[in-house]
Amino acid sequence: MMINLHTEKGIVNRGNQARIKNVMKRALAGEKITLGFLGGSITQGSLSSTPETCYAYLVYDWWRKTFPNAEFVYLNAGIGGTTSQFGVARVESDVLRYKPDFVIVEFSVNDDNNEFFLETYEGLIRKIYGNEEKPAVLIVHNVFYDTGKNAEDQHLKVGKHYDIPCVGMKETIYPLVESGELANRDITPDDLHPNDKGHSLVAQVITYFLQEMFENVEQPEEAEKEFPEPITPNNFENSVRYQNANSEAESFGFEADKQKQENIREIFRNGWTAEHKNDKIVLHIEGTSIAVQYRKSVRKPTPIAEVVIDGMEDNAVTLDGNFDEDWGDCLYITTAATGLEHKKHTVEIRIVEDHTDDVVPFYLVSVIGAF
Repeated sequence: MMINLHTEKGIVNRGNQARIKNVMKRALAGEKITLGFLGGSITQGSLSSTPETCYAYLVYDWWRKTFPNAEFVYLNAGIGGTTSQFGVARVESDVLRYKPDFVIVEFSVNDDNNEFFLETYEGLIRKIYGNEEKPAVLIVHNVFYDTGKNAEDQHLKVGKHYDIPCVGMKETIYPLVESGELANRDITPDDLHPNDKGHSLVAQVITYFLQEMFENVEQPEEAEKEFPEPITPNNFENSVRYQNANSEAESFGFEADKQKQENIREIFRNGWTAEHKNDKIVLHIEGTSIAVQYRKSVRKPTPIAEVVIDGMEDNAVTLDGNFDEDWGDCLYITTAATGLEHKKHTVEIRIVEDHTDDVVPFYLVSVIGAF
């Protein structure tokens, strides 16, 4: 049965297409083009049967087939279970350092639809779109197929403010599921992660818009507007991850993990572990916001820690390493403090509860300072 996706409805913001069309013109001229994909588990390719059947690879394949004389580099920087708060802290090391020409950003099912993630997402988009290399950007909004839930309301505000092209699955695939025209189990086993057919549909929504741009590639675009002022307080654009290789921590029982990280999805690397009550580690972190990344483990029990900023014991925040889900260990972020004075802050993390039968140690992955 043929599925009418109404792909034109998926273009939720046409935006200024000059950067994308410029990449297409360079591809037509046979240049080398780096395509970057930044997002969560859907971008990573979770539940696709092979890496080549996820939407990101299918979009990359569209570029290869449309521009056979060009050379393409495929850079998939999707990491499951992560939000734009982590995205803005890692985009430099995982994407921008490779000088991508075109970047797809996908966090609309990982972020909650609230003002906090409006701000973290804006910081991420500013970091990419405002980069000196001026990469082309396309924003993708995925969706929960049982509820229609996503963060598109907030993320689209950012896309429109920066005049960036955006596409959405809430306007294309989800209505077919909601109406019963398309059975949800035909495209996703869990109402979130697409199977091969679902990934193919997501790719169709994206490439429909790209194909339209390509067919009008010689049609001139308006000049880019001056890079606008942010619409949020923008306290996350400058986010830095501190791990054992780039920080001077005072450690009292926390052990640095020196095991080599082979790829970006080996997420529990370069941090510190601790096992016993009163073990602690102290870092001095610049920023107006401090967040802690740690492992929530399905292998329970595991120690519980807390973080104290600038000695403010009354504002201690718990870091519970025990995960109440069953899909696997989670790289979790807890925001410990926001609205701080912009200076270096003392961050103390200490184990407050251990157990005689702990299965794994507490794993501190990083501390993120943002401003």
